[in-house]
Amino acid sequence: MVGHAGRAQAVRAVAESDAVDAIDRHLPTPLYHQIYLVLRDKICSGHWPEHKRLPSEAELTTLFGVSRITIRRALNDLAAEGLIERRRAIGTRVRAGPATSPIRVPADGMLASLDAMGRYSDVTLLETEVVAAPEHVRIALGLASTDLVQRAVRIRSIDGRRFSHLVTFVPQSIAASYRPEELASTPLLTLLDRAGVVVEAARQAITATLADPPLAKVLGVRVGGALLRLDRIVFDEQGRGVEYLTASYRPDRYQLWMDMSRTGDGANATWLPLPAAHAPAHQSCEPKHTNQGERP
Repeated sequence: MVGHAGRAQAVRAVAESDAVDAIDRHLPTPLYHQIYLVLRDKICSGHWPEHKRLPSEAELTTLFGVSRITIRRALNDLAAEGLIERRRAIGTRVRAGPATSPIRVPADGMLASLDAMGRYSDVTLLETEVVAAPEHVRIALGLASTDLVQRAVRIRSIDGRRFSHLVTFVPQSIAASYRPEELASTPLLTLLDRAGVVVEAARQAITATLADPPLAKVLGVRVGGALLRLDRIVFDEQGRGVEYLTASYRPDRYQLWMDMSRTGDGANATWLPLPAAHAPAHQSCEPKHTNQGERP
């Protein structure tokens, strides 16, 4: 059994955390959910390992300056998610931390080896249809107002853990060269190559978004949870748009990283990105699957 020393250590770990200061009573987000997010981050980041004992409800009440009911609701949400286990007379312990390290992709190398992720991640094809191109897709791909596109929705996962939701639009004049069901087993870029399309360049934007109910259900996150969003336009050698991708990622399972080197002196010093191939190797944080990008 963990004694008072172990409990005191857990209390200090929370009290000394900057995350506690992030609780803001002026935010529209309920206090119980803010506390839930703080505690969840400590578990999912590995700061609190499996079997670690959490501070008691009374201690958390004092630390956060809220009611016991508020703390209990936050802990109940963690328990419902399977992250903690609560037992009378024993206390609350971390039930499970991050099962695997998140997939880490170099931000400057995502297009350098787009087929890597397609080799080892599993894909589930949710739907395909031929539709009129949405306005933003039509403009991005340079299509005529009468042009049709193939819209496909897929989910990617590793070891049964879903990490991305992909929506692609491909001009139907190209998509007609392959069977829609092939998207469940063959990377889209492979299908484009087979259709004689020579992919030469891409433009992409990375931002954050919130999970709407359909996305939350598919990716197994809360409605309103933060997601990483990527919009990519792929061009052939003649500069024609051949694919429009919108990808949504769980940030706890997919990360972008960049290695940089400092150059210059004094006021002229600056940071420059290192090419992925020249970046120093990472040690303990690497996922068990080594990859350099995704081939949707």
